[in-house]
Amino acid sequence: MDYQTGFFYLFAAVLLFAGYRVITARNPVHAVLFLMLAFSQAAALWLLLKAEFLGITLVLVYLGAVMVLFLFVVMMLDINLDTVRKGFWKHFPMAALLGVLVAAELIAVLWAGFPSISARPEVSGAGTNAANYSNTRELGVLLYTEYLYPVQVAAVILLVAMIAAIALTLRQRKDSKAINPNLQVHVRAKDRLVVLPMNATQKAAPVVEPAPAVEGQKP
Repeated sequence: MDYQTGFFYLFAAVLLFAGYRVITARNPVHAVLFLMLAFSQAAALWLLLKAEFLGITLVLVYLGAVMVLFLFVVMMLDINLDTVRKGFWKHFPMAALLGVLVAAELIAVLWAGFPSISARPEVSGAGTNAANYSNTRELGVLLYTEYLYPVQVAAVILLVAMIAAIALTLRQRKDSKAINPNLQVHVRAKDRLVVLPMNATQKAAPVVEPAPAVEGQKP
């Protein structure tokens, strides 16, 4: 076993452990940190597969921007863990069923896709590329020619998810205070301000001097 195979098994083992801890960690902050560790190991695997563009993109976009934002949001939220854990076993059968279906679909796609990919002449002749070969250019050509419609569908799904997140964030909540800008624009001074007539000067109150203390008498 060469060193590349050893690093592959090492990164894969850490990736599986981090993914397991993401869904089993009780603290949301710890779950986000484990997810960042999983992304870093996935980027290392991409580098081992000589997909430098994907590895650097995973580090810069997801690990450097998205997950840091998630971490800040999770740390700022006041999450009640007891409330989150309620109803876990009630919804566990449905979640387990959906997880099994997703895993079966992934296995079916990968099982059917690997033989067709390995049979392609450009893949079988890997390692004989020219000196000016660019992974980034080839990836861009595939994304915007053969996989154009899947890329557009993914963009629409992300747009819908962004709109849903904004709608859920801006919904009316009982524990939040919001101001209607329309009411602020149409406000009138006479409805909010009352001017009371008062004299500019007033007579000072008379000063009452204390009575002198008598000798032998307690003050």
